[in-house]
Amino acid sequence: MSASEETPQLYQAREPIFPRRVSGAFRNLKWWLLALMLGIYYVTPWFRWDRGPELPDQAVLLDLANRRFFFFMVEIWPHEFYFVAGLLIMAGIGLFLFTSALGRVWCGYACPQTVWTDLFIQVERWIEGDRNARLRLHRQKWNVDKVRKYSLKWLVWLLIAMATGGAWVFYFTDAPTLLQDLLAFSAHPIAYTTIAVLTATTFLFGGFFREQVCIYACPWPRIQAAMMDEDTITISYRDWRGEPRGKLKKGQAAPEGGQGDCIDCMACVNVCPMGIDIRDGQQMACITCGLCIDACNDVMDKIGKPRGLVGYLALSDEISERAGKPALSAWKHVFRPRTMVYTVIWAGVGIGLIVALFLRTDIDISISPIRNPTFVVLSDGAVRNAYDIRLRNMHNDPRQFFLTVADNPSIRLTIEGVPGQLVTVGADAQLNQRIYLTAPAGTDPSRAAQTPVRIWASVAGDTSRIFGETVFNGRGQ
Repeated sequence: MSASEETPQLYQAREPIFPRRVSGAFRNLKWWLLALMLGIYYVTPWFRWDRGPELPDQAVLLDLANRRFFFFMVEIWPHEFYFVAGLLIMAGIGLFLFTSALGRVWCGYACPQTVWTDLFIQVERWIEGDRNARLRLHRQKWNVDKVRKYSLKWLVWLLIAMATGGAWVFYFTDAPTLLQDLLAFSAHPIAYTTIAVLTATTFLFGGFFREQVCIYACPWPRIQAAMMDEDTITISYRDWRGEPRGKLKKGQAAPEGGQGDCIDCMACVNVCPMGIDIRDGQQMACITCGLCIDACNDVMDKIGKPRGLVGYLALSDEISERAGKPALSAWKHVFRPRTMVYTVIWAGVGIGLIVALFLRTDIDISISPIRNPTFVVLSDGAVRNAYDIRLRNMHNDPRQFFLTVADNPSIRLTIEGVPGQLVTVGADAQLNQRIYLTAPAGTDPSRAAQTPVRIWASVAGDTSRIFGETVFNGRGQ
């Protein structure tokens, strides 16, 4: 290679994107959703819910230390993890449903990356100005004014990021108590570490990485194609109406024939947070946020052309619109067999969880036989088995449980360290207890080596009771 030849560049440096301010229906919708979701995120840990003296008063709490989840009046125990699994399944199916019907509406309106990036861009706009001002500031050399504006912007970003990380840790312990400990620098190191990690990631992802997270780090853009088909409503450029493009100055009439409605003003490109041109067709980077629709509609209003040059459209309607025929109703695209199947599955899982929630009892028992040894022969010839039982009292008051063996009157139950057959389980607590089942001498509890046994736990002074099934191991003859 000669010295005059340049080495080819395999990688292109990222050029920052500075979206222009835009107003319109979709931008207003994004602002309302942003305020709602951030409000829910920041405020929820501070809701109080009275559960009595033995339980935390936080309405929404992920109590990892005790392996429980509280959501207002609902309490989920470790053995009820199927509720959490069901909610995750519903979230996944819901994402499939909305993507199949309306494209990447999650990415454009509700994804945390989009929400915090929108907020960071707004802070940047307040401090540095709109798109042209931010471009000039980015390209100019470092001076006092640039240092001042960038420092102020980064400081506000950092405060927002710290509030983000701080709000997250409040979901895992009592929020007022943790806040006092954090301010007194007496909180657990894990709390400070979590806040630091979330602060750093929010600051970097929302402030610097932005669209790169969606394009390179997030797997959903690559999965979404499997959820979409020709009836999915997504953002499209009506090229049969806009082409060929032609410049048009303010107040100038469009030439007769030979020119489409697109005046190549670049408004749709300048407002895009992903920096793409929707006129190039569907692209993996498009998050269907609708800002290009607002920008194009504003331009169409100014030049006296109909709105909708850029808008939500199903690909199956393209042929009809090209021929000048009206497109199908949006509801016919949304309610079609594919989305109906997703809806039925989603609703089925939700109904199943609700039914399970109302049918569950507030007491529970589990039994684990001791395997080493499986049984012991006592000095009088009796056969004894040992078991570990776990009693759960998911009630706000302590309860006494009476333990009995059903359908086997020859087998006697005794409780280790407790006289009689009554044990007390604290309010909203779990008791691990060793018990013994003994078959008297001279009996053959199991010629087949095992006898099914049902142990009942009845609440003293109440009609509530529950049973657990196990086996009694004995001697064959």
